[in-house]
Amino acid sequence: MTSRIEHDAPETFQPPSRQRRAQPAAERPADWNVLDDALSADQRWSTWPSIEKSMRGPRPYPEFVIEDAAAIDTELGVLKTGKEADVFLVERATGDRRALLAAKRYRAPDRRSFHRSTIYTEGRSVRRTRDARALKNGSTYGRQVEAAQWASAEWDYLVRTHEAGIPVPYPVQIDGTEILMEFIMDPERPGAAAPRLHQARPEPALLRSYFEQLMEAMRGLARLGFAHGDLSAYNLLAAGPRLVVIDLPQLVDLAANPLGAELLARDCRNACTWFAGRGIDHDPDELLGELLAVAWS
Repeated sequence: MTSRIEHDAPETFQPPSRQRRAQPAAERPADWNVLDDALSADQRWSTWPSIEKSMRGPRPYPEFVIEDAAAIDTELGVLKTGKEADVFLVERATGDRRALLAAKRYRAPDRRSFHRSTIYTEGRSVRRTRDARALKNGSTYGRQVEAAQWASAEWDYLVRTHEAGIPVPYPVQIDGTEILMEFIMDPERPGAAAPRLHQARPEPALLRSYFEQLMEAMRGLARLGFAHGDLSAYNLLAAGPRLVVIDLPQLVDLAANPLGAELLARDCRNACTWFAGRGIDHDPDELLGELLAVAWS
């Protein structure tokens, strides 16, 4: 998934002030309790305590992960909108700790368009016959299954790539079709989102470092048997000296997907073309050959 619509995050950890008001009894959900009236419309209690341990990120947890059951999640705004999902900035906070997270939420069935999904999902298995049939028929239930599949796939890829040392946002948790992950901040503007690589204007030494980091990330994906499948300067964040790979739901299995080598070749062309336009030349066919050798070694 790639979107060209981006929004800078607010440049402060502090949420705006809010007026507290009790929720009318008729509007209260079935699981309401008296503490809920302390929350505003854009707040919720942290979902961390309610999810299974397998739905939490790899240990050891980074310092910014707040496990406190009394933490409150506050939605601060939109980071990015896309065809299949939107990404929001969320602050998770207790009385003395706070952390910014990116919340990627796959859309409801009537508000999304997975128009490219079949290219990337070739070779992926669906365990339940009912789900496979619903996906094929394009029913409402099938579209719900599809959203859950993409969220689950992205979560799995984030965990696997993070554990392999590939520079991706740390996956904090998954809850249904919402993934909470590390918010990649611009170190020069605390509280603001790191820019996309296509927006960055790095000095030559940093540009060379970004190129080398990207080559190593692509090798790391190849060692896992994957291609990004949609790699471009729009799916890379320039966080100071650090380059971070994002948007992983369409990761392509090079062995199972018959289009795997073709999509990897496109990744190579996109990467090499962007850097060539800035003075760093690398043969995309040579890169493709190297990555295929890594994948099959």
